[in-house]
Amino acid sequence: MKTRILLVEDDERLADLTAEYLRKNDFEVSIEVRGDTAEARILAEDPELVILDVMLPGKDGFEVCRAVREKYKGIILMLTARDEDLDQILGLELGADDYLAKPVQPRLLLARIKALLRRAPGTANPTDQSAESGDGAELSFGTFTISQATRSAHLGSDAIDLTTAEFDLLWLLARHAGSILSRDNLLQELRGIGFDGLDRSIDARISRLRRKLGDDPENPSRIKTVRGKGYLFSKHDWQ
Repeated sequence: MKTRILLVEDDERLADLTAEYLRKNDFEVSIEVRGDTAEARILAEDPELVILDVMLPGKDGFEVCRAVREKYKGIILMLTARDEDLDQILGLELGADDYLAKPVQPRLLLARIKALLRRAPGTANPTDQSAESGDGAELSFGTFTISQATRSAHLGSDAIDLTTAEFDLLWLLARHAGSILSRDNLLQELRGIGFDGLDRSIDARISRLRRKLGDDPENPSRIKTVRGKGYLFSKHDWQ
């Protein structure tokens, strides 16, 4: 089965060209041109991935992302018209899995889509046969458990609702519990790019993870910030 993508883009010519390119690479693509109708389509059609532009008529991409994120468990890739930190951070804070600044080169878009799909559970991606299914590992720290096989995490008996990108980051941190991972380490592993000194995507996701893990944002103990070095996942403090 082909991976289904919903492209939410109000520039109809650009949307048609993008959809045609992705279809040639064996994806099934539908187009939505309005933000105020995108929410219903995302929830009704439940595509594996949504490409969501920020600037949309009726309702902007941030509002759409906020509205669907709790119910929609697929991947959200946001497109920002401006390469501005605030747009990128806001999108990630609202639960987007990744972002790209427009104009986007088709090859870069395709590469980013494939990278996101490789990490998503149960996603058909016939264009890339190198996808890993996971090694079935499970890690436990006190009341916290995280499973690579089921791509799930629990704190006590409560399941933690995580996006694809949040799970990947949390798994990576937990797998290196007790060690400091720099932003460069994390970005290289998760997105295949180095830290340019400006990218705040990791910081935004750490902030969301702390809230979901019940960590004190003012004095975090479960995912610690090591000033000038990076982040450290604690082996303790999970009681």
